[in-house]
Amino acid sequence: MKPRATGGADVNIREQMEEREFQFLSPYAAFSRNSLGRDNPEEPCDIRPCYQRDRDRILHAKAFRRLKHKTQVFLDPVGDHYRTRLTHTLEVSQNARTVGKALRLNEDLIEAIALGHDLGHTPFGHAGERALNEVSSLGFRHNEQSIRVVEVIERDGTGLNLTKEVRDGILNHTMSGNPMTLEGKIVRLSDKIAYLHHDIDDAIRGGILKEEDIPAEIRSVIGESTKIRLDTLIHDIISSSWEKDDICMSEDCHTAMFALRTFMFSHVYTNPTAKGEEEKVYNMIRKLFEYYMAHPERMTEEYELRADEGGDERERSVCDYISGMTDSYAIEKFEEIYVPKSWRY
Repeated sequence: MKPRATGGADVNIREQMEEREFQFLSPYAAFSRNSLGRDNPEEPCDIRPCYQRDRDRILHAKAFRRLKHKTQVFLDPVGDHYRTRLTHTLEVSQNARTVGKALRLNEDLIEAIALGHDLGHTPFGHAGERALNEVSSLGFRHNEQSIRVVEVIERDGTGLNLTKEVRDGILNHTMSGNPMTLEGKIVRLSDKIAYLHHDIDDAIRGGILKEEDIPAEIRSVIGESTKIRLDTLIHDIISSSWEKDDICMSEDCHTAMFALRTFMFSHVYTNPTAKGEEEKVYNMIRKLFEYYMAHPERMTEEYELRADEGGDERERSVCDYISGMTDSYAIEKFEEIYVPKSWRY
């Protein structure tokens, strides 16, 4: 039933919200009414503009729920306060919405892109991604898999039918990407800012880093603590992008942020103490891939059916199945297949 005004006439809340966007948002924003639309046209919702509707679809997706059991950086850390792929996603969304609100851009579009950007990530973080990329002749990149999740895999193979702007932002959130909207560009930067800062926090918690290990020339530009650095970069993006048809950073902050990223790769992301278990991940993912390529009938029905379509579909379906696993489910399936069980009479 549609909401009714006091006088009894139908009220289309979505249309009112779309009109308010034109009154309030920046002229550089992505207006819901001007969306490039969906591949499969749908009747618009009478309450929610299209990007809000996309956000809701992602939030209710099975792939989104599984993110809480997928590695961010540290494999199966002991303790409740280390980040997972889900908490990373929420931090990206929060950072991006802060920037977007200040610049009067479309927060619904920002949030939809942010919540969907890692839906295709493998178990065990980038270690799992690298393993699948090496073993599959088709290659594997998590941003492309995120698009496959929302277009092909979710809703029992029918996909979420998201707008083009949301899918573009998800696909182009990586370093090499170039999103079509300012909202997508904000998410792309916010992803880097989020993982650098929460990974430092987790590395300090895990005894891998100390704050003073971060080079002084980086700290002198963007701050002496994780909190200050995050605040500095958020403010810098807002001030550098103010009333511009682009999302920018100052040269000093941009240089310091990427120097911090280089530092993190050498001291955390490739640290043998933090990443010593990753060779086991490579071996496990490879063995699972080999097994399901030979035995597609052991996958769940939806993946088995796609594997039977011929051509590259078997390999693609096996990648879909493995990349959708949580860390614990991947270990469970590996043990079920390869680890002998005790004999009982």
